[in-house]
Amino acid sequence: MAHSNCEHEHNQQESPEQTQPNKHGHDHFEVRQQSRSKLTIVLALTTGFMLVEAVAGWYTGSLALIADAGHMLGDVAALALALFAVWLSSKPAGRSRTYGFHRSEILAALANSVLLVVISIAIFCEAIHRFSLPPEIQSTPMLVVAVLGLIVNLISMKLLGAHSHGSLNAKAAYLEVFSDMLASCAVILAGLVIMFTGWYLADPILSAILSIFIVSRTWGLLKESVEILMESAPREFDLEALSKAFLTADGVVQVHDLHVWTITSGLLAMSCHLTIEPKADSQVVLDQVNALLAKDFKISHTTIQIELANSERKCNDICAVS
Repeated sequence: MAHSNCEHEHNQQESPEQTQPNKHGHDHFEVRQQSRSKLTIVLALTTGFMLVEAVAGWYTGSLALIADAGHMLGDVAALALALFAVWLSSKPAGRSRTYGFHRSEILAALANSVLLVVISIAIFCEAIHRFSLPPEIQSTPMLVVAVLGLIVNLISMKLLGAHSHGSLNAKAAYLEVFSDMLASCAVILAGLVIMFTGWYLADPILSAILSIFIVSRTWGLLKESVEILMESAPREFDLEALSKAFLTADGVVQVHDLHVWTITSGLLAMSCHLTIEPKADSQVVLDQVNALLAKDFKISHTTIQIELANSERKCNDICAVS
């Protein structure tokens, strides 16, 4: 009888995960769908100009142009992967994937970050190799193609910029395009230097500097992607403030086993155990806590277990013996 009563009390006090439609989930869906159409346009622009730039780089002998085309090749793969991730993440949850495919966006961001780093390292190595014997470069066609590339990149940045803060996947795609914009600027600068001075070393030097800069910018995105996949608490999230906020709810005396993690960009989840006073109404506590989480911390996916202050230890001991 002791085991049965304890089990009944435990089940009555445990809160199921909140899965109702909510504003934050709806906002995330809208951001994803809007970024999908923009990603499609940017992918088409990038693919077309990548082919133009690759041919121009081979024709002019410019490593900076070839480097930019290489980055654009990475962009094409990255944007296609990002677009696939947006489509995949929109698929509904199933029995084996209860959170759906939201994490596909994070995996795409991670893959894009790694790709950017690999391409940048390859360009840096080729730039070092060219320091000893820089090839002759035709600066005029190099400049024309670079200016056209800059225009394409600026258009792409404009399309993706509005969504780069709402999704890590969109942020990765935006960073890819941003790196290409910098590459176009480097090509233009190198072309001008070569045109007016004949100093061909400007091409590999600027390519090397650009590759270092891109790696430094990409590192933060790579680290953030890994942190999400490791289910770390978001960097900017204040767990101590959350713990204190729980204690403001009527009847809550303690919070423990508190976990906060990111499912995908803009979608947080939380689980915890709340110890409440014996006379407190557990449903009232749950309502207060969930309202507080949604309003002040933008968390709507929660799993909360309620435990009574006086019976918690006794209940656990009986259940363990049984």
